[in-house]
Parts: sequence; structure tokens; C-alpha cells
Amino acid sequence: MEITGIIAEYNPFHLGHLYQIEKIREQGDSLVIAVMSGSFTQRGEAAVFDKWQRAQCAVASGCDLVLELPFVFACRSAQDFARGAVTLLQRLGIVTQLAFGAESRDLAQLKELAMQMDDPARQRELHERIAAGASYAQALNQVLAADMETTRLMQQPNNILALEYLRSLCRLNHPFKPLLIQRQGAAYHEKALHVPKASATAIRQALYRQEDIPADLLPPATYDLTNQLLYDQLPRMDRLLLPLQVKLLTSRLPELQECYGINEGLENRILAHAKTAASWQELVKGVTSKRYPSSRIARTLLYLLLGLTKRDMEALTTAGPLYARLLAASPQGKKLLRPIKEHGSIPLITKTSQYLTTNKRRGAHDDLTLLEQMLSFDTIATELRELTCQSATDRNDFQQPPLFSNK
Repeated sequence: MEITGIIAEYNPFHLGHLYQIEKIREQGDSLVIAVMSGSFTQRGEAAVFDKWQRAQCAVASGCDLVLELPFVFACRSAQDFARGAVTLLQRLGIVTQLAFGAESRDLAQLKELAMQMDDPARQRELHERIAAGASYAQALNQVLAADMETTRLMQQPNNILALEYLRSLCRLNHPFKPLLIQRQGAAYHEKALHVPKASATAIRQALYRQEDIPADLLPPATYDLTNQLLYDQLPRMDRLLLPLQVKLLTSRLPELQECYGINEGLENRILAHAKTAASWQELVKGVTSKRYPSSRIARTLLYLLLGLTKRDMEALTTAGPLYARLLAASPQGKKLLRPIKEHGSIPLITKTSQYLTTNKRRGAHDDLTLLEQMLSFDTIATELRELTCQSATDRNDFQQPPLFSNK
């Protein structure tokens, strides 16, 4: 039997995600473990549903186990997101293959490009282009795009993530085999709702516009969740603007400069635009530049709110994921818990307070172990997301147990 790993955000879980799981099942007998972003996504946005709701939808739709990708990897660049998630799956000790979607169907070409990404000469050129003012994505495209076909491939977001997954597998000496599943339905950023397999972007926008979403455009579990959703339960990043402005007002310049993501005087742009911004999006847009895309700015603003420093991130990135945090499991997935405990190289967390208490979290940051620091950022991110909702659920990591499905 295969144990298949998936890396996802499920923001929210849609028909494209369901298709991926169905294609995995078609390959033969397999159990599916999803490593999922928690409270905030890779683009620095609050997830539309909380992590337990999304994990529950995934299990109801065919996943056997859903684990949380720690915040310090989930809310990062594509390369760090991929590296953190693949490493977590590898440290479980039982995964045999990694399934991922991409616009391309050519696994051999993707593997070749992934190998080129770590070529020393290409890396030098990449860093030179970044130093000259290009973003990472722009520089990567310029370095690898040898022809029009490759240029088109490099401009599609799922292909970029696929390359980063393959690159991470290579760096870890290929702990499991890749399974490429060509993406079907709407494009990643497609905003039209009424198309087969509507994109996550289209679904989220429909929720914020308070539109009814037809049942045939969503998996049953997600459809039920959207019907239960109250409009004031949707997260709004604008609710974090005032806390951020207070943080900026009360922080010394050296403190801001120590924040991860702050360099080359970026703190000055943030301070200038924060004085007049009327919304979170206006602040992000104002600070965004050719060098710093909006997703990076959004992530950096979250790092400021969480007090995540360069020193923190360097130590946590070097350590890699230090635990597997269980969010939800099917009956079959529950049977995987013992093998993970026996063969994994990191602890499986089912009760947060056994590894970190609220009192310990409030103590001196330097008194925490790296595991406790990593977990503390997860728990604070959960509570930060709650602040973005007018009508919060009050669920937090110290009270909410994993969700176990009966079927």
C-alpha cells in the first residue's frame, strides 16, 4: 500500500482538490496524508475558514490524515513553503510518494528544470538578478526560461510549486517518489465562478460578495460549510491594520529592522504608508514594488505583528519542522498514528499543552526550546486570525482537539 503525501492550503477545499485525491486512488491502494497551511496562507492572507474546518472538509472528501504545516513555513516564499512541507512528510517516516498538481504534464521536463535550479552557475545568476532589483519569481523565470515553452511553464503558479517540491525531494536525496497530476478546471487565479472546478480564488470572492455558490461547484462538505457560514465570520485583514499601526508606533527602529523580511530600508516604506493607509490592502499596495511583490509585503506585515525576527527564522528554518501537528483524521488515518510514532523522527502532537502552555508562551522567548518557539508562532497565528473575524469561534490550539471522523 502507498502512503501518499499531499501539500495544500485547502482555502477552501474545492473540486480540483477532490479530483487530485480521486486520481491518487486510481493509481492503486493508498492512504492520503495532507500537510496543510494553518491560519494564514502562503500569500500572507487569513484563511477563509479556520484550519479545523478546512481539515474536516478534507477528511470528509477523502483525506485520511491532515497535519498542520507550521506557520514559519506556511507563510513563506514558494521555496521555503515547499521545503518545509516536504521535510515534514519525510520526517513522518512512512510516506512513499508525493502527489502534486501542475499545469504541465511533463514530469521529466519539470525534473530537469528543478535540477537546473540548484546548479551553482544558475544560482549565481539568480542572486545577481535579485541584487539588480528582480523579485525571486522574475529572476527564476529569466534564468531558466530558455525558450517560449519554458517561459510559459514558468509563469504558471502550480508549475513553480511543482519545481520547488521536486527540488526539495532532490535535496533530501529522494525520500519518496513524485506523482504528477495535471491540474484540471479553472486556472489558479481564475475569478469566474461558473466554470467546471471553480478556483479557490473564485470561491473566496463569491463568499465575500455573499453570492450563492451552486452545489455542483463544491464538494459536499465544503458546500455544507459555506451554507453554515455567517458573513461576519469571514476574516478581514483590515481588522489587523490598527494593531499593526500601534505596533509600528511603539517600536524602536532597531526592533523593526530585526524583523524577518525587513531589509534595504523597507521599514521606512512601511512606516510612511502606514501613517495614511485606510485599509490593510491599501498599505500592502502602497509598499509593494517591482522588487517586493504584494505577497512578500503581506507576509512581512504579519511577521511584524507576530514579532518574528531574522534570528528566529534562521534558527527555525535550519531546524526544519520539529513536530507533526494533527488536525483531523479518518478511521483509516487514525491507524497511521502508531506507525508515525514508531517510525517518525519528530513528535506527533495531538494535545498542544503537552508541548507548550499559555504561561510558558508568555515567558521569555529565549527560554523556549526551538520546538516551543515554532509552536508558539502557530498558536499566536491562530489567535491573530481570530482577531480578523467580527464573530469569532474562539477556537484555539490549547482547547481544540483533533477532529476524528467516524466514516
